[in-house]
This record gives sequence, C-alpha cells and structure tokens, in this order.
Amino acid sequence: MSEAATSTNTAALDAASFAAFIANEPGAVVVDFWAPWCGPCRALAPRLEQLARQFEGQIRVRKLNVDDAPELAAAHGVRGIPTLILFKDGQAHSRLVGLHDETQLSSWVRAAL
Repeated sequence: MSEAATSTNTAALDAASFAAFIANEPGAVVVDFWAPWCGPCRALAPRLEQLARQFEGQIRVRKLNVDDAPELAAAHGVRGIPTLILFKDGQAHSRLVGLHDETQLSSWVRAAL
C-alpha cells in the first residue's frame, strides 16, 4: 500500500485484490485510478476522504495505482488520471475524469445511488 493510500476510508487495491473486491462488495464502490506523481490525483485525495465519510455505509472508496496495474487501468478504459469509476454489483456504472470539487463528487455519487 502506498503512502498516499493508507487511510481506511480510501484503502488501496492492487491487481490481485481488485476483481474479488469489486465482485464481492455489496453496494457501490468508487475506485480512484491514480498515480503518486499526478498533481491532480494528490489534490483529489482529501476530497475522496471527505466523500467516503459523507457516504459512509452507502459507498466504499478505494484507490488503484495505475503505475502498479497498467493492464487493469487499460481494461477499464482509463486514458487519463485521475479517473473515478463507480461500480455497482460488480459492474462499472459511471465515471468521472479529472479533478472535481466536493459538490461535483457528491452530486455524481448521489445520481448513481
């Protein structure tokens, strides 16, 4: 787990744990496809922490470092980072690309729930 993804609210996934977590997690999961060298990704991190707290019990937020799992990022059509994908019942439901503020993130999650 990287230093930037040590919070329990936004714990890290890796290539080995990704599929099982997404498939077995009831409800919605927001996965942040990010990289430690990405400035907008680092700026988004505290906003995702807040999002996880705001929707606690409704969604889980997880992070996936695209440098560690490039094949997984490619398989999910991630072409730019940060990319957020909301999964419901194991399937990609919606996505956001780029840096967004708290209001935009909350609205996006509400619309998906």
